[in-house]
Amino acid sequence: MTLIELLVVIAVIALLLAILLPGLSHARGQARSAVCRSNVRQLLIAGGMYARASAGRYPPGAADFLQNLNRWHGTRETTSEPFDPTRGPLADFLSTGGAVRQCPSFAASLIGFEAGNGGYGYNNAFVGVEVEKVAPDEFVVASDKTGALADRVQRPAETIMFTDAAFASGGAIPYSFAEPRFHPQYGTRADPSIHFRHNARANVAWCDGHVDAHKRTFTWSSGFFDGDADRLNIGWFGAADDNRLFDLE
Repeated sequence: MTLIELLVVIAVIALLLAILLPGLSHARGQARSAVCRSNVRQLLIAGGMYARASAGRYPPGAADFLQNLNRWHGTRETTSEPFDPTRGPLADFLSTGGAVRQCPSFAASLIGFEAGNGGYGYNNAFVGVEVEKVAPDEFVVASDKTGALADRVQRPAETIMFTDAAFASGGAIPYSFAEPRFHPQYGTRADPSIHFRHNARANVAWCDGHVDAHKRTFTWSSGFFDGDADRLNIGWFGAADDNRLFDLE
């Protein structure tokens, strides 16, 4: 083989790699998203099983929130310890010994705030607490020791239970809650936590039992935290700038 022929072969191989690699990368991303969707579905099933075993109430997202010892994915004895997934409210309903399966697209971010949630967030603002409506778009938490009654969810096919989640603080760090667009107790805009990490989509589990994926339509930052939500692809989906995908009515 002459030098020219060798260069031609190398050029052809390089061209083929340039054509194939993006497709392979996309396929790997699709596979990771499928695994993640299965994980989210397991959380959704576990939440439903918990409700059926608990007089129709969903699991609390953070019981006795001010103590900072309980989350839907685990508990701990002191705030200096990690959450123990074998003691969380969903532990008896997960086939993994209580631990939440890790999203394969978020596996590099296991350290930090609220590690152990697998990269998923719970609709704690409405589903993970017992809330009472005191005015239009204004709610108070009647109790955080229990979740909402499943029967109170009037639009289960349009009410989020779990999503891919992360919080923009430096980088994308683990965060337990899928925050609504506005804090229901105060009316102020929340910093977002839905993480669109699967080819710019987020997997979403809904209270009626179905799971799908959505593209981001909006993001925002209070500026209080050291993180760029837009760059990290954290925000919200849906056209309406309100809490209708989170609240129970």
